[in-house]
Order: sequence, then C-alpha cells, then structure tokens
Amino acid sequence: MPSFLVERRIFLRGLVVATLGGVFLATAGAFGSGHAPFFTRLAYWVAVMILGGLWGHLCSRVIGRFIDVDDRPWRTIAVLTLVITGPLCVVVWAATGLFFGHGFYAPAALSQLVVPVLVVTATITAVNVFLGRAQPVQTHADPEHPGPAPFLRRLPPKLRGATIRAVQAEDHYLRIHTDRGSDLILMRLSDAVRELDGLEGAQTHRSWWVARDAVRGVERGDGRATLTLEGGLSAPVSRRHARALRQADWW
Repeated sequence: MPSFLVERRIFLRGLVVATLGGVFLATAGAFGSGHAPFFTRLAYWVAVMILGGLWGHLCSRVIGRFIDVDDRPWRTIAVLTLVITGPLCVVVWAATGLFFGHGFYAPAALSQLVVPVLVVTATITAVNVFLGRAQPVQTHADPEHPGPAPFLRRLPPKLRGATIRAVQAEDHYLRIHTDRGSDLILMRLSDAVRELDGLEGAQTHRSWWVARDAVRGVERGDGRATLTLEGGLSAPVSRRHARALRQADWW
C-alpha cells in the first residue's frame, strides 16, 4: 500500500479509536462524570479524546524516529504514555473546567487528573500501537501507466540511470544504494517511500526500503530476518514486516 495511504489510514484510525473511546467513557460516566447530562459528558469526552488523539499522533511521529515500534512495542507504549500525559493533563483540566464549572480550575483538580489521564492514555496508546502492527508499506510498478518513479529525479548526478537496490535512513539523510554505488540525500524515508511508488519494493524496517528485484536471499535468527541484496548488502526486516513480506512471497 502506498505510504501516503498508510499514513492517512493510521491518522484516521487514531481518530476513530479516540472517538469510540470518548463514547464509551461518556456512556459509562467514567471518572465521576456520570452526574452530568449524557450529551454534556458525551461532548466533553469526545472532544477531550480527539484532542488527545491529535496530540498523541504528533508525539508518535516524533518518538517513532527514535524507537522501533515494530521490535519494541511495550517500550513505545511506555514512552508515548509519559510524553503525552503531561500536556494532555492541562488540556483535560481546562476542558473539565469549561464543561463542568470553574471549580475544576483549582490547582488541586489538575493534580487529581494525572492518574485518570495516565490510565486512559496508556490504554488508547496500546490499542493504536497494536492495531498498527499490520502490513508494511509496499510500492508497486504500474503496468498500465509505466513511467519512472518520482524519486528517481532526486538521484545525485553520479547515480542518474542507476538501479536502486535499497534506501537506508541515516539521521536526517537517506543513503541510496544502487548498482553504481551509494550516496546521501537530505530527505525523510516516509517521503521517499511515497515517491518510490512505481518501483516494486517495500519498507522492510523503519529505516529501510528494499527493491524486490535486489533480494538474493534471507537469513533468519532470534525471531528476525535479514535480507541479502545483490552486491552483498544486508537489510534488516522488522518482526512485524517479516510475516507480511513472507506472505507476499518475498522469500
């Protein structure tokens, strides 16, 4: 699936999970909100959950650059929960005062929100992380509309016309591995994968995209896989991606 569709699906899924969570919490009258009229607490919980979902999505984009969610889902959940909870407590505190009265603006009310916000954040984050453990981003050639992938225009002059074997993220740069050598360009991998659509390949790891035709073998161990590419290059495969790529007959 093209990367922009995957990113949109992740974003929309997060909003759906947040909205459903808000409906559930409103219906249950969670954390002492049951005294309020149903539609008041419904508006409160859905608004709070969506704001939290937007903040959580932004945090996940940043944290994802430092922690491999595929191999360390529980660490990702723990870090995201801690990062999201602090600012979100302030948002919930302000929304609670707005919906339920000025008495909730007291500093003591803010401190009482930490545990409930922490619990809800951890739950929603876990749901989103494990729902996200799905298909890897794959790119495809289009036989009906053949043409060069947009990414090829970004190749440095010395690599123009070369066959791309893999693209590897290195900090804020990408190392492009080709049959004529490699070079660096300044770009995010997520943006590169979007422009690589038109070439048969897949993101095998949060830091790697691999051309399917470049794969010469696979090594497995400790629950992980490593692809051996033409020219002797090795590319890691995340646990999440391994199963999906195997089902797609990559090996």
